[in-house]
Parts: sequence; C-alpha cells; structure tokens
Amino acid sequence: MCDMRRRVTPALVLILTALSGCVPRTQAGQRAAIGQVSVSAEGLPYGTLADGRQVHAYTLANRNGMTVRVIDYGATIISLRVPGRDAAMDDVVLGFDSLSGYAGVRRHIGAVVGRYGNRIRNGQFTIDGRSDQLARNNGPNHLHGGVQGFDRVIWQARPFQAGDSAGVVLSYTSPDGEENYPGTLKASVTYTLAPDNRLVIDYRATTDAPTHVNLTQHTFFNLAGAGRRDVLDHVLTVNASAYTPVDSTSIPTGEIANVAGTPFDFRSPMPIGARIQADFPQLRRVNGYDHNYVLDRGSERGLVHAVHVLEPVSGRTMDVHTTEPGLQLYTGNNLDGRAIGRDGRSYRRYFGFCLETQHYPDSPNQPQFPSTLLRRGEEYRSRTVFAFGVNR
Repeated sequence: MCDMRRRVTPALVLILTALSGCVPRTQAGQRAAIGQVSVSAEGLPYGTLADGRQVHAYTLANRNGMTVRVIDYGATIISLRVPGRDAAMDDVVLGFDSLSGYAGVRRHIGAVVGRYGNRIRNGQFTIDGRSDQLARNNGPNHLHGGVQGFDRVIWQARPFQAGDSAGVVLSYTSPDGEENYPGTLKASVTYTLAPDNRLVIDYRATTDAPTHVNLTQHTFFNLAGAGRRDVLDHVLTVNASAYTPVDSTSIPTGEIANVAGTPFDFRSPMPIGARIQADFPQLRRVNGYDHNYVLDRGSERGLVHAVHVLEPVSGRTMDVHTTEPGLQLYTGNNLDGRAIGRDGRSYRRYFGFCLETQHYPDSPNQPQFPSTLLRRGEEYRSRTVFAFGVNR
C-alpha cells in the first residue's frame, strides 16, 4: 500500500494551497461574513492555564446553523453542533464546560495528537542507524506523542474566510528533541467548515531532519447528542476488509487479518454494540474496539470513503473520507464515568467513539506497514473530511 500523504494530485495541491492561507481575511476584532457564513476573526478568551498562558476559542458557522468551536490549546474541537430530524440541533462531540476539563486528566478529548498518533512499541525507533528513546506513557509503549504531546501545547491560530467556507489554521513548531523526537517539525492543521455541512481537516508538516509523523484527530462522537446515552446503537459501516490485530499491550502483531467471520466485519451496516461483547480475544483484550482498520482503497489515490455512521433515533449521519491508509475505531472503552462533561453529564464506557484516520500504529518498527518517515525537503500532507447529514 502506498504512502498517500505525500503523493497528492495537482487538483488537491490547489485546494490545499487555497485552504492554507491564500484567502481573504478581516481585520482583527471584526467578524467576517459572506451571506450566513461566519468566522470569528479574533479568538475570544476561553480560559487560563496554570502557568498563566491564555487560551482562545474560535467559532465557525455555516448557513445551515452548523457550528464548530475550536480552541488553540491542543487544536481541540470543543463543540460541533449539527441538525437532526426536524432540524433539531445538538452537540455531537464529547466536551467540557471549561478549560480545566481539557487541561486536567488526560483523555485527548477533541484534540489533535502528535507527533505520532497512536502507539510506538517500547517508545523506540531507529532512523539511519540512530536510535531514539521516547517516553513510555502507555504501559511499556509510547502513545499520542508522549507526556507533552501536541494536545498539550498552544497552537498559533489564524481564522479565514474562503468563498462560502469559514476556517481556522492552527500552527505549531515542535523543536528538535521535544519528547525526544528528532528534528524541528513545523506542523499545521486547518479546520474548514463548508456550506454543505462538511468539516474538512488538512494536516501539513515539514522537518529539518528525519523524523516520524502521524497526526490525527481524537474527537469522541455521539450523534445522539453528547452524553445522552451510549453509542452502541449507532449503525456503522467501515470500508475495510482487514485490520491489524494487537498484542497484550495494544501493539500490532504485524499481521494483516481478514475481518470476514469476525466481530470486526463492518463492511455491511451493523450496530457498534451488536458484537462488542462477543467472546473474541481481540475484543476482550481492550474491552471493546480499539483497533486499526486497513482501508480498502485498491489503486485509488487521494480521498476515499472510509466510514458511514447512522444514529437511528435522531437520523443524523456522518461520512468519513480520508487520504490515510488506516483508521482507528475506538469505542471509549476506558471512559469510566469520572469525566464530567458539558451540562454535568457523566461520560461512561461506550458513550463516545473515535474514528482516527491515520497510518498504522507502530509503523516505525514495522517496515511492512506504510511508512511514517518524513525527511528534510518532503512535506507531510493528510486530509480527512467529516460530512454530516440526516436520514429522514
């Protein structure tokens, strides 16, 4: 399978260029608007971290009433309101009432994770004969960038208006040696809200020395409304014929396993909870789904359709397209009720699910997997689109 991030069609290059900053902007302190599309042109104060740094929030809105709120701490999506049947609006992502919820006990809720999303075995990899030891912050392994990952830093934010879409570009420079990763990495994530209820996420990065990069978004979705009930009745379709089984520490064994005849087969629509309690070793190992799917893309490059989700009561749907080769399905197995979200709602096991578009876990140590190595002079590019609709 090819590395989709750096093999981009000319048309996609033009789109990425437009979204990366060559767009009209307003003066600071104003609100830009074209028709009923708007974007906050200056971040509003959202809270203050323990070290005194201030965090700001940015709001994107389209003509349908869909809104996305993002804070510069962790490039985190803190709210995503979409319509359901009868135009009923609800927030479909888990989140908190204040900054303390995001800066407190680490759950990565809504954040961009990196430099390397997901796990690296023993926190180690070797590049050109040089070995690097990263933090072991998930049992014996490295998870989501380490102790001070990208979810724990403040990104530089710049809102923009592009035609009838609104967005915000968030940028962060990770210095050489941060969390023991080699090379200075200049990264950006762009959130663009389109008028047809698509949220487009573009990731870009460059480095001055060889390093590994695997950025992804760690939002927990619940299309019934955040915290209302569990997600086990959400009907899921995943366009993947294979997945990567894991060992007892959630590191891929290296096998690319066929999903046929297993609880991992979502090629036809199936409720998330239909087989989550099945007597199947891979499910028992992590108390649900927390596995990487190998997406079916054949010879296709660029965006492919990865997932369709239907919440049958509200009628809300979500489709995911991505340029990535893999996708991590995580069903909130470790939510234990201690996380108190918006409106005092307790987030318990299976109250949210993540669809983390990605390269496979532990790719730096598994040469048969698509490579995550980024060298000087190359550009990391990745795009994921979350499209929301209503099944009436």
